[in-house]
Amino acid sequence: MPELPEVETTRRGIAPHIEGKQIRRVVIRQHQLRWPIPKGLTRTLPGETILQVKRRAKYLLLETSKGHLLLHLGMSGSLRVLPPETPAGPHDHFDLVFDHCCLRLRDPRRFGAVLWTRHKPEAHELISHLGPEPLSETFDGDFLHQLAQRRKGAVKNFIMDGKVVVGVGNIYASESLFMSGIHPQRAANRISKARYRQLAGNIKRVLTAAIAQGGTTLKDFQREDGKPGYFAQELKVYGRNEEPCPNCGKPITQRTIGQRSSYFCSHCQR
Repeated sequence: MPELPEVETTRRGIAPHIEGKQIRRVVIRQHQLRWPIPKGLTRTLPGETILQVKRRAKYLLLETSKGHLLLHLGMSGSLRVLPPETPAGPHDHFDLVFDHCCLRLRDPRRFGAVLWTRHKPEAHELISHLGPEPLSETFDGDFLHQLAQRRKGAVKNFIMDGKVVVGVGNIYASESLFMSGIHPQRAANRISKARYRQLAGNIKRVLTAAIAQGGTTLKDFQREDGKPGYFAQELKVYGRNEEPCPNCGKPITQRTIGQRSSYFCSHCQR
C-alpha cells in the first residue's frame, strides 16, 4: 500500500505538471472504486484550473475555484503524467485531461478513491478525525507521551493509529522503533517522555529520508514517471527476518503485531 512518503513523492511529481493548468475534460471509465466516483465531475471540472496540489495524510487534494478533488491511491493505485492521447489500459479508471498532458489514475484493486467536496477538505468526514502530520511542528515526543498515558496496547499499534499521527505505516513504524531502541510490543503507556522524544525525532528522520529517495519500493507502487522509489535499500530491519542486526549482529525477529508483520531486534530493542 502506498504510504505517506509515496503519496508525498507523487504530489511533488505531479504538481509541476498540473498546477496552474486548465482541465479540458474528465474521463471516468470505472465509476465504482472504494466509493463511487461522482458522475457530476465530467460537468463540474472542465474549464477549472488546478490552483494547488496539496496532501493531507494519504489523500491528495487538488484545489480548484469550485472545490477540492480528493484522490486516494488505495492498496495498489498510482498516478501517472502521460501524453493526452495515451491509450488506456484495463486498470486505468480516471483521467484529468489537460492541453499538454493527462493525469491518469491506475488502480488494479479498485480500493482507491476519487471524491469531491465544495467545502474545506479539512472538514471532510474522511479527514476531520485524523491526527497531526508527522513532519509538522505539532507532532513531537511530548505530544506522543501525553496521548500514550491511557494506551496499554503495543507502541507500534499506537504510532500507526491515524487518529494519533498520520502516515506512520508498517514499514516506517518498524524502522523508527528500531532506531529508537524500543520494542514494538512494549506498552505505549510504559515509555518515558525522553524515549518518546527520541521516537518522534526518528519518525521524522525515517519519513524525510523516504521522501527524499522517492518512497519505498513496494510491489505495486510507482512514481508519476513510472520509476520506483529506492528507500527499501536503506531499511535496517523491515523484511530482514533472520538476517543479522546492523547494530549487534544477532538475528532480526519477525512477529505479527496488530495483524501486521513486524521486524525488530530483541537484543537492541527494549
